[in-house]
Amino acid sequence: MRFDRLRLNGFKSFVDPTDLVIREGLTGVVGPNGCGKSNLLEALRWVMGENRPTAMRGEGMEDVIFAGTTRRSARAHAEVSLTLDNRDRRAPAGFNDEDHFDITRRITRDAGSAYKIGGKDVRARDVQMLFADASTGAHSPALVRQGQISELINAKPKSRRRILEEAAGISGLYARRHEAELKLNGAEANLLRVDDTLDQLSAQAATLARQARAAARYREIGAALRLAEGLLLFRRWSDAEAARLAAAQALAQAVRIASEAGTAAGEAGARRAGADDALPPLREEEQIAAALLQRVAVERDVLDEAETRAAEVIAGLTARIAQLDRDIDREEVLNRDAGEVVERLAWEKAELEKAGEGHVDRLDAAAEVADAAAEALREVEARLAELTDESARLAARHQSAERLASDLRAMFDRADRAATEAAEAVAHADAAGEAAA
Repeated sequence: MRFDRLRLNGFKSFVDPTDLVIREGLTGVVGPNGCGKSNLLEALRWVMGENRPTAMRGEGMEDVIFAGTTRRSARAHAEVSLTLDNRDRRAPAGFNDEDHFDITRRITRDAGSAYKIGGKDVRARDVQMLFADASTGAHSPALVRQGQISELINAKPKSRRRILEEAAGISGLYARRHEAELKLNGAEANLLRVDDTLDQLSAQAATLARQARAAARYREIGAALRLAEGLLLFRRWSDAEAARLAAAQALAQAVRIASEAGTAAGEAGARRAGADDALPPLREEEQIAAALLQRVAVERDVLDEAETRAAEVIAGLTARIAQLDRDIDREEVLNRDAGEVVERLAWEKAELEKAGEGHVDRLDAAAEVADAAAEALREVEARLAELTDESARLAARHQSAERLASDLRAMFDRADRAATEAAEAVAHADAAGEAAA
């Protein structure tokens, strides 16, 4: 991917729509202090996902909106659009179908920022990951601001490592690995919440089971009670029916026996009055039994509805668990790919360390030759000073070789040349000694 065009509208000093065309080769912006050169770099960092107001030289992110002057009114929003040339098809898979696509960031007062890629609304995280995959971004060392060179020189090893990772093109992998770890942690937290919910539902199910058993026992007792009440009512009805038959027989006898009609009629009236007094309590008992039956039916319907809701909740949680399992599998695949890349880089590091073995021994041999040359040339004072300086330089190079493994080959060549010069000096010294003898 290559930057093709930067368009600003309402961003800081660029109140009117302004296009900066970035052609192949070197594109420069020249102007006096305060003309807005730094604003162009800040606009580029801002559209690439920068969220720190201090990086924009402001107290809040809304400070990037044109604040107005005595002649121009303030703007309500600011927008920066970056056009990328994707003819080499190096964009991420989701945006690799077009030769050119735009990345736009728009901020509105009291409403926050909104991002678009190719006219589609996306998250700030999507924009940051797109540039991370391309080994660049708002914090890339390729974007050099004022004072950044001295910061890089005085940077800590961790910051230098980040620069090397971005240069190697693996910063996007680390970002995706971090995002995958966050998703895995979120999935684990969701699983813990699901376990807690299942425990609560299990406790509720146990409670509902106890209530269901109690309701079944209540229905059994109610059925036995209704049967007993029915038998009692039947027994009383049978007694009343027998009394009525007896009264009818007595009445027949009273009709047939006129002389005993008065006495028999009085007895029959008394018996009938007793039967009438016994009927109201029987009717009340029948109404009570009907009320109990209706209440038990209502409680049974409530329990059925609770059981149905519990089954629906359990089915929804089961589907959620299945979705979480699929997400975990997908994240494990991404994490495994990142692990393979890290293992390959570790193997390359080990190979480089193996390639650097053996240089220390050769440096020691060169130092011994230099020491021998120094002992042979002690009698020559001028040459002694030169060989002493050379030995000191070799010792310093030896210490540098222990600190920086990448300079071993160059230092070995210099030490080899110094050893050759020392050997020649020894040969000259021997020749000079023989000539003097």
